[in-house]
Amino acid sequence: VQISGYDKGDWPPSGLDVVGRLLPYMDQAKQEHAELVVFPEYVLGHIDVPGPETDQISRAAAAHDIYVIVGCWETLDDSRYANTALIFDREGTITGKYRKTHAAVDHYEGEPAWSRPPANKDLDWFRQQDPEWTMERGTDLPVFDFDFGRVGILTCYDGWFPESFRSLSLKGAELIVRCQGYMYPAKEQQIIMAKAMAWANNSYVAVANAAGFDGVYSYFGHSAIVGFDGRTLGECAEEENGIQYAQLSVSGIRDARRNAQSNNHLFKLVHRGYTGMINSGDGDKGLAECPYKFYKKWAEDPEGTREMVEAMTRPTVGVDECPIDGVPNQEDIKHS
Repeated sequence: VQISGYDKGDWPPSGLDVVGRLLPYMDQAKQEHAELVVFPEYVLGHIDVPGPETDQISRAAAAHDIYVIVGCWETLDDSRYANTALIFDREGTITGKYRKTHAAVDHYEGEPAWSRPPANKDLDWFRQQDPEWTMERGTDLPVFDFDFGRVGILTCYDGWFPESFRSLSLKGAELIVRCQGYMYPAKEQQIIMAKAMAWANNSYVAVANAAGFDGVYSYFGHSAIVGFDGRTLGECAEEENGIQYAQLSVSGIRDARRNAQSNNHLFKLVHRGYTGMINSGDGDKGLAECPYKFYKKWAEDPEGTREMVEAMTRPTVGVDECPIDGVPNQEDIKHS
């Protein structure tokens, strides 16, 4: 489902019936015999889980015998919260949660505009303005078992890292859902990423994005469902409220992963060069050893890997062109 977005700092906007605007889409999905409906990132706003909002979603999911994945800001206690995607099963039970792993902070202040992180602000300010500065981040990329297949979830910025998709697919995910609230100018990049990651990982990919203008950002929509061969099965345009359907074949993806020769990327990743090795008499399975020395070094020597990357990028988290109070940059190092 593609739905009009609002800024992450809103709780949500006053007077907005966050659940009421979702329920018609669940009704429509049931009429179209859908088994899973996916909503964008944090559309339920800041809520307790369970709470009144989740109770309504639970009742609708049970009434329609449908799975639901929907984003919220989950209140953990008085001082902690997380950007959480909730999974409701066909009986309306919350059977899983995924907490966003990669934070995307975007509220700054100062001259030039948006050049510094907010200074001297308390927790309430961050929760109101840009909660990803202080949110509780996820530490894992889990895969969830639905009664029709295995599903992985990514939230917005998580999906700009190919490693996120590869990790989920190698854990067995057959469908990777990306709940997001992404804005211009990254429209074309998102479309490319969804298709490329589906193709590279022999996985279905479903993207549910926000749309419209919230007074600060323009969300580009283009929510889509992509087949495991990288071809788009259904895609919204930029309309503020839309829905797309696609029939995904569980037997089809499992057959392709098991029997396909050409473009079976997951299999060939750990069976490289098997035809040559068979012909040379050196074995019948190809090479399984990881050929990517970067990843081996990253796992065994994370600090050394960081130094290697910093040598070709920059050694500080801040940059000279956009100095941020309290965040070191190269000029600070020169004068220290």
